[in-house]
Amino acid sequence: MTAPVSPYLAPGFYDSALANGRHRDIVGGRWDETGRIQMQILRDAGMLPHHRLLDIGAGSLRLGCKAVPYLHPGQYWATDASRALMLRGRELEVPDPARLPEAQLIEDSDFSLPGVPEAIDYAIAFGVFTHLPFVTLVQALGRMRPRLGRVTQLFFTVFLGPAQPGAYRQADGVVTHADRPPYHFDRHKLHLACTDHGWEPEFCDVMLPRGQVLIRATPA
Repeated sequence: MTAPVSPYLAPGFYDSALANGRHRDIVGGRWDETGRIQMQILRDAGMLPHHRLLDIGAGSLRLGCKAVPYLHPGQYWATDASRALMLRGRELEVPDPARLPEAQLIEDSDFSLPGVPEAIDYAIAFGVFTHLPFVTLVQALGRMRPRLGRVTQLFFTVFLGPAQPGAYRQADGVVTHADRPPYHFDRHKLHLACTDHGWEPEFCDVMLPRGQVLIRATPA
């Protein structure tokens, strides 16, 4: 049987993880550290409590459990391939779930952002595209551009590496691949994919877990 392009797409992946109480584990570990890093990125970029934040690939709300208390009630939106995973995070991880309406946790497996308002100020997809092939990232950039026409900044993370097939060892030791997860992408091709779909990318000099690279994309 052919392996799925992402481990998150394996049949029964989310059901099994939730049944075994692993809602934190399956979003990549380093729960508190990574959530704090995401919040720092957004606050350094100028996010204030009155802004609207979209957390793309939010998982069990590793960022949401920190962003929801910071933002005014109702200013946090989240998407993920599993709504059940987000609801578990809302139930167990968000200090005051009443500040986060359930309707703002939106199941979305193809980055079309259904039901997400246009008036989003900041958007972030942290550790999402590291487990998806390049063609999916390209499609996502195209689909999100008209839906995030008013966004100030979109942040996402990737691994960078050579375009040719084969394994590549990142600076902190993680081994990535051009053709299977965890994926790395060619920097030049990534830049072209962004600009082709109306985004102006900036490769940020920020130290991130596992050697990920932070991209700040603004509407061109």
